[in-house]
Amino acid sequence: MSFAVWALGKALTPLVRRGALTLITPSGEPLAFGDGAGEPIVARLTDNAAVWALLLDPDLKTGELFTDGRLAMERGTIYEFLSLILDNDGEANPSPIVQAFDRCRTATQLWRQRNDPGRSRRNVAHHYDLGDALYALFLDPDWQYSCAYFEHPGQGLADAQRAKKRHIAAKLLLEPHHRVLDIGCGWGGLALYLAGVAGVAEVLGVTLSEEQIARARSRAQAAGLAARTRFALTDYRAVEGLFDRIVSVGMFEHVGLGAYETFFKTCRERLTDDGVMLLHTIGCSDAPSVTNPWITRYIFPGGHLPSLSDILKAVERSGLVVSDIEVLRLHYAETLRAWRTAFMARRAEAVAMFDERFCRMWEYYLAMSETAFRYEQVVVFQLQLVSRQGSAPLTRDYVAAAEADLRARENAISIGDR
Repeated sequence: MSFAVWALGKALTPLVRRGALTLITPSGEPLAFGDGAGEPIVARLTDNAAVWALLLDPDLKTGELFTDGRLAMERGTIYEFLSLILDNDGEANPSPIVQAFDRCRTATQLWRQRNDPGRSRRNVAHHYDLGDALYALFLDPDWQYSCAYFEHPGQGLADAQRAKKRHIAAKLLLEPHHRVLDIGCGWGGLALYLAGVAGVAEVLGVTLSEEQIARARSRAQAAGLAARTRFALTDYRAVEGLFDRIVSVGMFEHVGLGAYETFFKTCRERLTDDGVMLLHTIGCSDAPSVTNPWITRYIFPGGHLPSLSDILKAVERSGLVVSDIEVLRLHYAETLRAWRTAFMARRAEAVAMFDERFCRMWEYYLAMSETAFRYEQVVVFQLQLVSRQGSAPLTRDYVAAAEADLRARENAISIGDR
């Protein structure tokens, strides 16, 4: 047994106490971990360098090795492998080497996450301009690429995404005369909902993705909403004018830790004196920490998952007032499960579009993200922010009432379409 294999075994033994994990070394020797309970998971490392990589920097190298085919699943899936590891993870401290890597990443994260307008556009293109055909494989019909809101067990993804839009619209306290800014509008689904269902006067959606804005504009035209729903390929910092409401869903994760104050000060400048803003963002419910390095290198360059304290420090300096905070737990895990299931069902189509390596990378991305929401302190924050104290009601009763009204409007539109 080589020293690297011996050391890897020593590192994994206290980490995997429950379950049945077998890791086959490059020489063919099996290393067994756990108490043997549950379905066996068997993975194989193909070369000695892979052993060293997994030992020294598992946060980065696990995804790299799986993507490159050097960590191969022989029994079970990569999702089941990651679930087993992370379900045990809270019972053991990282090795000193892993802790050293994390300290270095923490020390350099402000530099790595600097997101000036040019860099922001390149970062967005890296992920969102891969082609709509890819996202059509697993998203719901409204092209919602953010956490859904599951109102009850077994709810379908499309219904849960509609519920998310309804929930957000309710918190925005919308009136027919309102002008709304949607920062990071994606393919336009929420903006079209605010105009078409909630009935606001005007929505401006901004994105840095050329693929997204083309589809958003096409959808607005097809829905007959182009006069009240505009989309601009521009950075949020370049938007001018005042808005009664601002909403941002799934975009704040790309702002970068060093730009939080700029983001909220910009929003305050764009918001009317009685304005309301709703921020929907992934975050961490524990202390500030470094974001997974594999995700930021291969999937979302420039991204960062903030803690609540990261966000609130910047909000406090912006002049905005926090009027409500809701934490959505496990909703994104269920969303990702639906995406992963759909992607794997149509994986052959993705291979035809790209290649096998790309599909392993995306399988790992979806699996790792889901397990993070299930087993780690990763959640979604919804923050309602106002210009002044009296801009929102004193109790939350209005949310349910607004949702009921919006649901009735959805049903009326659906009947009218039929």
